[in-house]
Amino acid sequence: MRVLPRKAHGHAGAFLTAGTALVLAAASACSVQGGGSDDGGGKYPSRAVEFTVPTEPGGSTDLITRALVKSIEKPLGGQAVVVNKPGANGKIAGKDVFSSKPDGHRVAVMPQSLFAVGPLVVKDPDAIKLEDMTFVKGLSVEDYVLTVPASSKVKSLKDLLGSKRVRYGTTGAGTGSQLSQALLFGKAKVPSTAIPFDGGGPLVTAVLGGKVDVGAMHVAEVVKHIEAGKLRPLVVFATKRVEALPNVPTATESGHAIVVDQRRFVAAPAGLPDDVRDKLAGAIDKAVASGEYGQVLKQSYIGRWEVDGTEVARQLTKSRDDFAAMTKTLGIDLAAQ
Repeated sequence: MRVLPRKAHGHAGAFLTAGTALVLAAASACSVQGGGSDDGGGKYPSRAVEFTVPTEPGGSTDLITRALVKSIEKPLGGQAVVVNKPGANGKIAGKDVFSSKPDGHRVAVMPQSLFAVGPLVVKDPDAIKLEDMTFVKGLSVEDYVLTVPASSKVKSLKDLLGSKRVRYGTTGAGTGSQLSQALLFGKAKVPSTAIPFDGGGPLVTAVLGGKVDVGAMHVAEVVKHIEAGKLRPLVVFATKRVEALPNVPTATESGHAIVVDQRRFVAAPAGLPDDVRDKLAGAIDKAVASGEYGQVLKQSYIGRWEVDGTEVARQLTKSRDDFAAMTKTLGIDLAAQ
């Protein structure tokens, strides 16, 4: 069956905390046995399954979702479509999807940053809570790399942290780009000023043009410029070295234990029946195993994070709690940047 992507009308450490336990319990409790369709017992899916993307077409989340949907219809046994609903760093899409009926016909591909970084920037009483979702599957992970212009006198992270003051560019408020650099300069006690840009493209241009001293971006956004000798990578904020940049050390290797990445996962409204969740998760497993999906990840320098819903809940809770604790300890106020 042919996929019919469409754009919606309207509006992109290792310990368990008490919060983690609560979320895991909620994740378990919000899935119930039985059900399986929107009409009280029919076969799932009984109509097209909508995969909502909280961004405009063309970005990483959109590319991943379209590749997923293209390979999921056969294992799912029904049609699937992509709906783009950008706005508020994912909140608009999430609020729309997670307030709908939990029958498995509406799901969203969500970013970790909305739940782990966003709350450090905006205190939103109407924010999406982890308990509002049923976590279905983890999908992918994208790493950040810290770069300077090739013409810069800064040759290494040591050089950068020896600066009297650093003007660092970010891809926007509430992003891993902002958080990773704020933590780095905060830990190193280097006076710094954040300069926000509207996404990776404008930030790349700013770093290339020397309008900022340094900037952290996704690997896919800078790797071609690095290969062309226009940008110099200093470190990656990843758990291990990135395949595309094997000679670039991690921040942790360089003596600064900072890991900040962007993870994406599939979630449905809270209360999704177990059998529907399991069928959807199984179909996702088969879809991401396809060669075409794998090729999209490879070409986009995106890693796999194919974990179950319980691990998604654990990761989101841990990153949220860890980042909040780190910024508090360092006296970093992302909202003021």
